[in-house]
Amino acid sequence: MKTPHRRHRPTAQSGAGAAAPIALAGLLALATGFAATLAAAEPRYWRAEWPATDFEKTSIDLSEIISGGPPKDGIPSIDAPVFVPVAEAADLAPTEPVLSLEIAGDARAYPLRVLIWHEIVNDTVGGAPVAVTYCPLCNSGIVFDRVIDGRETTFGTTGKLRRSDMVMYDRLTESWWQQFLGEAVVGELTGTVLDIRPSRLESVERFAARHPDGRVLVPANPRMRSYGRNPYAGYDSTSWPFLYRGDYDGPVPALARVVAVGDQAWTLDMLRRAGRIEAGDLVLTWEAGQNSALDTAAIAEGRDVGNVVVQRRTADGLADVPYDIPFAFAFRAFMPEGVLHHDGA
Repeated sequence: MKTPHRRHRPTAQSGAGAAAPIALAGLLALATGFAATLAAAEPRYWRAEWPATDFEKTSIDLSEIISGGPPKDGIPSIDAPVFVPVAEAADLAPTEPVLSLEIAGDARAYPLRVLIWHEIVNDTVGGAPVAVTYCPLCNSGIVFDRVIDGRETTFGTTGKLRRSDMVMYDRLTESWWQQFLGEAVVGELTGTVLDIRPSRLESVERFAARHPDGRVLVPANPRMRSYGRNPYAGYDSTSWPFLYRGDYDGPVPALARVVAVGDQAWTLDMLRRAGRIEAGDLVLTWEAGQNSALDTAAIAEGRDVGNVVVQRRTADGLADVPYDIPFAFAFRAFMPEGVLHHDGA
């Protein structure tokens, strides 16, 4: 079992103008200098910033939550998203990754070059209020409904992490939510679980082929961040996740990608070699042609991690189901009783 390491989270926050990506070597050097900010959770200090959050109601040990660096909304969610037709998305390389969604004929793509800097997009697609979320530290991209018990809300970033995963908050009650699970873990709504919408992590060219009339998210202010740059350069080649305060005993490296469907996962390498895996009524497929967003400094130059589709056999044919492609450590951390399929097992 590995000994947990602690590293400073690369925030690269700036006002106007673009911040340069923080190199992996720089992250390691920063770890010592920022050790004080990574102390165990101190709820008494949170109350001034979060007066509306009920810290007496929680389903977790609050000491598991640490600061990721930025304050509340320091990583700004996108609440008024701007789109262009996919044919006009000229800044994107064909193999750049997007988190794509289609509801009632309304097809939209959210490039990871944008999500990596904002982490949450509050949108309405096909009449449905949704939150499109991406946590770079665990490579988890999930789309949630924004309606809770009949009440519509939006989500923002707390600036805090648990098990290296983003902790979100809703602007209705300021409860805190675990992004990986879509579950409220602190506050009034503790125990509530968000509905998940099927989405795909795919290249923009595959999205365009499926939805030639689809639209692509673009930055409202292209100068606000270094869009197209990866502020976590080299991250998915490291041996241990940033700010992960736990153990990992998985059968594959901690930052190996896995395809997770509920409490079951298959390593991406296993699926890549097979090309197709059938498990009960699930059908998983892999095809080349998508850049890693967490490899090189320029996302468009990231190594090819391929495109995954997960569908379920139904009486009407194959239908998309919710899935995620997180790192193995995150799947183990949040699905400790889950099954991780890998070559040889």
